[in-house]
Amino acid sequence: MTNANAPNVSDFPSGSLADLIATLQVEAGLEKPRSLPPVHLWNPANCGDIGLEIRRDGSWWQDGVRFSREKLVRLFSTILRRDPGGHFLVTPHEKVVVKVEDAPFVGVRVDRHESDGHEVILVTTNVGDVVAVDEAHPLRVVSDRQTGEPSTYVRIRGGLEARLTRPAWYELVSLAQPDPGEAGTMSVTSSGASFSIGQVA
Repeated sequence: MTNANAPNVSDFPSGSLADLIATLQVEAGLEKPRSLPPVHLWNPANCGDIGLEIRRDGSWWQDGVRFSREKLVRLFSTILRRDPGGHFLVTPHEKVVVKVEDAPFVGVRVDRHESDGHEVILVTTNVGDVVAVDEAHPLRVVSDRQTGEPSTYVRIRGGLEARLTRPAWYELVSLAQPDPGEAGTMSVTSSGASFSIGQVA
């Protein structure tokens, strides 16, 4: 079921998935395709806490002051890593604690694409990441225990996830079909895999 006020999902024609991702990154404000440093290889001994926080809306703060420079947020997002002990900014020489209220990124856009005969759903984040939903970048839905309100997440890289905004979630719902494996629920198919998004009112 779709919401009457839901925005239209962008539907890209067949073509190179890599080219589409590069195009979406440019549309998201990146001046060139994102190049990520190898943070998974860095294990500095020094670890500090300078009051960094990422709030539920994806905004970055330090000691109660919001970051005003979007380029700095995007730069920091490339060296963010999730370890068993939490989230950290990591360089070869230092590791800094980042408190994350929900997910570190926000999924702000959903697009549909045909690639090699498969429908592919792409999610763009607030910091310019673009991922194709697949087994390496799965969707998951968590419902609030008190309100029943669902929150939908997609894995971006490593243990880092993005929570879909409500408009992006409506875009996702518009691509959903009844889940044949579970009555009353809906699912979406991307990259040849199926992902349940739960009950949709």
